[in-house]
Amino acid sequence: MPPKKRSFFDRLAGSLPAEDFDGYDDETLHTTVPTKRSMPLATTTPSPQPYPTEEEDDAEGQLPVDVYQTANEIVIHAFVAGVRPEEMNVSISRDVVEIDGSRKERDHVSEEDYVNRELFWGSFTRTILLPQEIDVDTATAGSKDGLLTIVLPKLDKTRQTKLRVRAG
Repeated sequence: MPPKKRSFFDRLAGSLPAEDFDGYDDETLHTTVPTKRSMPLATTTPSPQPYPTEEEDDAEGQLPVDVYQTANEIVIHAFVAGVRPEEMNVSISRDVVEIDGSRKERDHVSEEDYVNRELFWGSFTRTILLPQEIDVDTATAGSKDGLLTIVLPKLDKTRQTKLRVRAG
């Protein structure tokens, strides 16, 4: 009885010694990938799937952010459209920022009335590790037009101060 042929991925991962290689599996040789031309039109533009409601799905959403730095500060931008400032918390330490909150639906619309539903409603959280320590006391956060901006001044590790020594 000949030895069983291993899959291409088993050989690629090294789970089969090279001297035992006896050719590719038949299934690997005959695999075809459909092209856009051969695919029916309906599969190239998928119909929207109903978005799970808050009661159906308790998973937290991911908050997309941009983080950049200048010579003196680190700046974080996050889209928080539909979130009121009191529904959001920003916690900072010297090297970590955590943003959490929730986006609540203001209108109560029945599921059958939706034609398309893609917006995320529910809680979200994001933890950002900073590339450098920051000055927690002078950091600022503000929201305008649905964009949260957090400005974090960098700590100047090269700054030195002289202490005066007092006698007893």
